[in-house]
Amino acid sequence: METSEYGELRVRLEEELAAVRRQLADHGAAEDGDGVEVAVDEGFADSGHATAERSQVLAMVEGLLEHRGEIVAALERMDEGRYGRCERCGAEIAYERLDARPTARLCLPCKQAVGA
Repeated sequence: METSEYGELRVRLEEELAAVRRQLADHGAAEDGDGVEVAVDEGFADSGHATAERSQVLAMVEGLLEHRGEIVAALERMDEGRYGRCERCGAEIAYERLDARPTARLCLPCKQAVGA
């Protein structure tokens, strides 16, 4: 992978990480810790509605936390010189795949083989 492509992907990952952190903050969610806590307006007259909203927000926050973890892991792989290498077979991951999914850990053939 060329240095300019690598740098472009790093900038995209850093921008995406900042966006995810803003979204987490907007939902009152803490990035760190074992549990997920979110601030939900308790002023609803219908407790069922409040419970449904809390459940929806928690699901979204958990997805954001998972995505944040993927981004942080990709940035760590970059720092360690392992970025762009398949974690299963060791082959170079095609730039087109990384361009489409900068957090990719597997090359396309390995991704298809594991079916994940």
